This record gives sequence, C-alpha cells and structure tokens, in this order.
Amino acid sequence: KVSNVKVNLNTQAEKAFNATKSTVVSVINLQKQSSSDDTLSGILGQIQGGSSSKKKSSGELEASSEGSGVIYKKSGNTAYIVTNNHVVAGANALEIILSDGSKVSASVVGKDAVSDLAVIKINSDKVKKVATFGDSDNIKVAEPVLAIGSPLGSQYATSVTQGIISAKKREVPQTSESGQQIGNATVIQTDAAINPGNSGGPLINFAGQVVGINSMKLASDQQGTSVEGMGFAIPSNEVVMIINQLIKNGQVIRPALGIGYTDLSNISEQQQRSILKLPKSVTQGAVVLNVNANSPAKRAGLAKYDVITELDGTKITQQSQLRDILYKHKIGDKISVTYYHKGDKKTGSITLNEKATSKVLSEASK
Repeated sequence: KVSNVKVNLNTQAEKAFNATKSTVVSVINLQKQSSSDDTLSGILGQIQGGSSSKKKSSGELEASSEGSGVIYKKSGNTAYIVTNNHVVAGANALEIILSDGSKVSASVVGKDAVSDLAVIKINSDKVKKVATFGDSDNIKVAEPVLAIGSPLGSQYATSVTQGIISAKKREVPQTSESGQQIGNATVIQTDAAINPGNSGGPLINFAGQVVGINSMKLASDQQGTSVEGMGFAIPSNEVVMIINQLIKNGQVIRPALGIGYTDLSNISEQQQRSILKLPKSVTQGAVVLNVNANSPAKRAGLAKYDVITELDGTKITQQSQLRDILYKHKIGDKISVTYYHKGDKKTGSITLNEKATSKVLSEASK
C-alpha cells in the first residue's frame, strides 16, 4: 500500500525557485543550413542514425544549439533577457521558449565576447515577471545556491539543481576561438550541477535573487583527470555593469594600450640580447610588436621592441595580464608603466581614453 503520510516542506529553496522559475527561458540558436543530406556528413548521419534521406532547402533555419537565459527587465512592449554570448554566437535568428512553453522570436540588443554576455529582447506580452539581481560581493563561501536552466536542451527546461558557493572569486583562464589564452576571468565557483544548456541561466541565492549567470564547467584538468562539481558563473555585479552598457551602446567600450604584443618567452635568448637589448636579469614581460598612431602607448613614449615589465604596479609575468589589468580600468584612468627601451629601464604613465579603444583580443594574437 501507498502511505498516506504527506510531507509538507515549504523550504527556503522551494520559495526561491518559485520566485524565479517563470523568468528563466530556453534560448534556441537558429542557423541557416546551406547543405543537403546527400553530403558526406548527411550520409554519415543516415548510417549512424538510421534516418531516411531528406534534402534540406538552402538557407533553411535549423536549431544549431540551445542555452538558457533570464528575463530581468520589462519596459513597455519590450522585455530584456541576459544570456551568454556563446549561446547566441553565429545565430541567423533566435527563438525563446518561455516557462509556460510558448515560443517567441528574439533579436540581439548587444553582445560581448570578452565577458561572454549578451542581451536579447522579445515582445513583453507574455512576460508576467522579471528577475532581480543580488549583490555578488555579499555572497559567502558555503552559502546554498540554485542553478536553473535547460540542461541538454529545452526538453529539460526549468531544471533546478542545488549546491553551494565553492569560491567567491576564482581566476579561470579564458581562451580565444583559436585556443590561445587571452586572459583570466574572475568567476563564482559552485558545485551545483551545471551541464551544456545551462549556459546563460541564473545562479540564485535563497532570497530568489540572481547572483551569477552560469557560463561554464570544468569536466577534466590538463592531465585528463575527470572532475565533478566545478561549475562557474559570472558574478551579478559584473553582469549588471556589462548589460547596462550593452543596452546603452550595443557594445562594451574598454580601454586599450593601442599596441600589438607577445610574451617575452616567445623571443629567443639571442634575439632578446641582439634586438631587444635586454639585460640578462629581465626574464619576464610583454614585448611590443607595433604601436598604433595617436594611441596612449605612443603618447607615453613606448615604441616597437620595448618590453613592458610592470603595468599599474603589477609585474608582468605573462602577456595575458595586460588585458586583465586594462579591463579593471575605465576610460580616462591614468596607469603607471615600467618598460625597457633598447636596454634602458624607463617609467612613465599612460592615460586611457575612448579614442584608443580597440579589440585587445585581436591585438594579443598578432
């Protein structure tokens, strides 16, 4: 017999989930398919999947990937959703599945590859509630949190997992599409289960506030050791700063030095002596490969083949640090620089301005 004992657990976790669940959506990335099933990939798909041959018309939109998002603002006929940049990257169109199962089309307001955040908008007719952001600086290690999203796609929409804050500020490496490390991201670490499809969904505290946007998980280390319970979320304070700029400008304006550079370790010892004229005591730094005209670096006196050893009081041990230091500042800030010019140690200051804003990601790969 089935017991008639009822468990009435009106927990804080349940309250937090109920307060937020209707604001969480699935984000479908639609892309044009220009090939047909009689291509090699289509034939292989038929063999492996056992499906019959079916030609697709050129330019037909199909679901390329799925992720999550959270509705955080409603203004007039428009509702705004924050998600990850990689969730919407390459999309020819976007489709949103709301918590009640209804589907609406969406368009991109702005996106930012550096922070991996994007803002998209939909018609607000069916939006009844929006999420609120908590202060990510006030979260505590071991504090319980919930992750909500669509792991493995919209068939598992509004799935909730529970965990704790494992670390408030964890530095994790960021890589470009080519696989080159371009810097570090400061993220929240959690052991709440995060899987593909959770990207862009909220990490919430037990007050039902969004304290992070889930963006990635670590499945194995560099040695191939499998790991569990290591998920990462972009802190809400950074999220708010970025999405406000995306709505205002459609992009995030960041300061740059206006140079192309590489790590000193990429230069042979012979060239360090013959071309850079470096003393043997200098073993770490960033080598300037080119300087843009009218850039902050140019005005500060930096030139080709100078070696930056310290920026804003931080010693440069790898080239990716330059990006991290710059992105902590805003237009108009003045930062100190220590560098070697033809073997002579020099110091100076650099004033960052909007005219010098450039894509540091592409500069670092030059």
